[in-house]
Amino acid sequence: MIAKIFIGSILCLIALVMVIDFIPLFKDWINRIKIGRYLDVEEWSQSIVKTGVEWLKKTPLIKVTDNTRLIMVDMLRGNYKSNAIQSWQEAALILGLSEYMKIHTSKQIRNQIVNYIEYQFDYSGQWITKPKNVDAALLSYAIMKSDCVDIQKYKRAFDFTWDLIKEHIGEDGCVAYRNGMKSYRYVDTIGFICPFLIAYGLRFNKKECIELAIKQIKQFEQSGMHEIEQMWVPYHAYKIENHIPLGLYGWGRGLAWFSIGVMDSWKELPPHHKYKKTLEESVKKLAKSILIFQQDNGNWNWTIGRDECRPDSSTTAVLGWFMVNASTIKDISKECEACSEKALNYLMTVTRRDGAVDFSQGDTKDIGVYSMTFSILPFTQGFSIRAISSYKNQGLVKNNVKKSS
Repeated sequence: MIAKIFIGSILCLIALVMVIDFIPLFKDWINRIKIGRYLDVEEWSQSIVKTGVEWLKKTPLIKVTDNTRLIMVDMLRGNYKSNAIQSWQEAALILGLSEYMKIHTSKQIRNQIVNYIEYQFDYSGQWITKPKNVDAALLSYAIMKSDCVDIQKYKRAFDFTWDLIKEHIGEDGCVAYRNGMKSYRYVDTIGFICPFLIAYGLRFNKKECIELAIKQIKQFEQSGMHEIEQMWVPYHAYKIENHIPLGLYGWGRGLAWFSIGVMDSWKELPPHHKYKKTLEESVKKLAKSILIFQQDNGNWNWTIGRDECRPDSSTTAVLGWFMVNASTIKDISKECEACSEKALNYLMTVTRRDGAVDFSQGDTKDIGVYSMTFSILPFTQGFSIRAISSYKNQGLVKNNVKKSS
């Protein structure tokens, strides 16, 4: 009798493990039926926004691991999810929805953003769960960019974020990705911290924040970029002791992180600021490089220099947004506008029926260790919304993005 119970329990456990493994794969398969059927840009825009609002309320879990088997083991070990990963996913959703709200009045979206923000802070304006990693700076920046709340109310939280960044400053005067990795400077950190530092520095008159942001960008340009002819592309990281570049040259989302840091920092600076022209030159140089690597169908691959690699929607959404904003620079306006149109057209072709943009590369494991899973990503959803909203906000939708095929 005991043996039967034991064997029955083992069989039930095996069945449970198999079901847990099977469900994500089955959901992806079902949701990809009739993918990319959007023919009207406004219908597509409304669809991705609707999904973005739903995800801000309940953000899909982004896995740390690439494992598709024995997922339950990762869950039990605590290796299945990370709060640090979730923060930049949610930041992108807020940035996208805030851009959308510039020309669309929506009480539902406004309430959802307000509810999300109020859930993050206590009555004194401090973080309820204080972040430990500099990833939180992007979320802080997104909240600062929202017109739905009184930003002054949350100054204590922004001060905490600034203190957290200072705790990660290394011997070279630049910010580390993690305190346990102070010998390396990651390209991710450019996107995480620099927009926040510029916005926070301007808002609260802290010039040292602006100086740190510019130093972080310029030092990476000197030590973490590969340049040949017109191609100017970041490595994943570099080692500060000897400035040896590390990781993949041409990692798509690495280029995206660098693009976020440079573009948002440039946009935040007022027209006559002493660093405005400096960053504008970086924007122009970066835009010319991005143009070279765009594929014929409008996407960028997860390794941008290899035509054989898979397209990455996260890279495409960010670079599409970047090129929309770069099109405001007279010297490169036409080519950047055309580039952004192609990117938006591509994103329409990889959007599921429910409005979720598909085929984004999963979370990176380490320097040189990249995910080979491609699925939904709230980060991509947010930047897709941000890209099409920026495109419309600048008055560029004049039937340029295709309405039919």
